Amino acid sequence: MELATLVIFAGALLVAAGSPGPSIAALVARVISKGYREVLPFLAAMWIGEGIWLTMAVFGLAFVAQTFHLAFFILKWAGVAYLAWLAWRMWTAPVAIREGEMPRAESSLRLFAAGMAVTLGNPKIMMFYMALLPSLIDLGSITILGWAELLLAMAIVLIAIDLTWVVAALQARRVLRSERAVRIANRISAATMAGAAAAIAAR
Repeated sequence: MELATLVIFAGALLVAAGSPGPSIAALVARVISKGYREVLPFLAAMWIGEGIWLTMAVFGLAFVAQTFHLAFFILKWAGVAYLAWLAWRMWTAPVAIREGEMPRAESSLRLFAAGMAVTLGNPKIMMFYMALLPSLIDLGSITILGWAELLLAMAIVLIAIDLTWVVAALQARRVLRSERAVRIANRISAATMAGAAAAIAAR
């Protein structure tokens, strides 16, 4: 694949993925609330989910999204419900942690499933790959090697963007020392997570 094509794709993805949306909101809220370790399965699912959308677009599988519309609809609302549940957990989370006690970690499998649901059920991501991408690249001429190159470019862009957001959220988390600050951060994170759920549900 020509370098210019990869640059066009990477640039468009950078703009689309770099703008804060429901997925980024959920990611940042989770990092502020629980730290970076618990978001790793969530991040992996987000990247794999986008790879699935890219693959469907490249190989002309847009009809899959239409044929299995009900499945994607259910997946979307499952993601919304999980984000809403996380928002409630953050809002009601205790702020006092006794010495030697660590916050209970969420199941990695559950976090992975949540990331996948949020990504596959996010209309913003779906529209980028199914509607915008075909106008940027001649998908009919892409070979297996070209698809792999697009996947690599996608991974580089998404990893750079998402880890930047994670680092920014970690910096904000480190500022939180007092119980009052932790409570405020939990409430802000809960409101952000609820907003992400509402944004997905409204589209």
